[in-house]
Amino acid sequence: MSSDETGETPTSGPGRSPREDAARGRREAVREKAQQVKARQTRNRVLRSSAVVFVVLAALGAAAYGVTSVVVPAMTKPVMNPEGLAADGVVVDDDMTGDAVAEEEPAPDETARAEPIQIHVYVDYLSEAAGQFQRVNAEQLTDWVDQGAVELVYHPVALLTSKSNGTKYSQRAAGAAMCVWEYAPEAFRAYNHELLTNQPQPDGDGYTDAELADRAIATGAEDTKAVRSCIEDEDFFAWAREATERALNEPLPGTDDVTLTGAPMILVNGQPYVGSLDKPEEFAAFLLTVDSEAYLKTAEPEGE
Repeated sequence: MSSDETGETPTSGPGRSPREDAARGRREAVREKAQQVKARQTRNRVLRSSAVVFVVLAALGAAAYGVTSVVVPAMTKPVMNPEGLAADGVVVDDDMTGDAVAEEEPAPDETARAEPIQIHVYVDYLSEAAGQFQRVNAEQLTDWVDQGAVELVYHPVALLTSKSNGTKYSQRAAGAAMCVWEYAPEAFRAYNHELLTNQPQPDGDGYTDAELADRAIATGAEDTKAVRSCIEDEDFFAWAREATERALNEPLPGTDDVTLTGAPMILVNGQPYVGSLDKPEEFAAFLLTVDSEAYLKTAEPEGE
């Protein structure tokens, strides 16, 4: 019987020859093998994609941990502020112990002392010009303070923070000065003078925190443990930055609209000194001129 008579085809019925069955079996095996390969390739692609995602997530996680463990604490650490400042400055007088001193009552016929001249000096401890001004004017400034003729206020600022190979020396030094003021005010005048007149080499790293602490103790800081801890922990590091920003953006003491433009910047009764930094006689003349102008403005004419 032919296939036409039974309705069966060579590929669909029992009438297939052994050769046809073998060929069909091979085709099916090949098809099944191809499906297995395709499935394995698909699975591998999924696995590779998952691995890439895992690596990216792991990297992001590590980066997030780094930011959290380094940046966030620095940002969230509260800013510590030194006490007893005058517009972010330290008033230097002839008794830096911080103890109150009883003043003698003037005699009835004694002439009242005139108000002291206000001198505000903004210093960056890396500024060579600030060091130069201090070296040549320190003696007469001290004399004026001791005589009660002037009220001298030093304002440590950090304008040259980027000029010390990444160590931020200006900011660290300003913070160190505040540590001395906070815990050893008796040594502030000497420490301020030391940092200004014995500056580190230009374009260098500046002194380390340990070296700043050593110098503080060498200049007479009595509470050595507190001073060293404050300096080496950089307790007033953030304050130095914020105080500098205030000086750059807000009117300076005794002025209406004068802001910090450089270091040193010296104000005498609110008037900026623009003369020579290495001629003390010129600065003294400016002081007398400002004082005379102030006297003329306040002097009242005699009654008729």
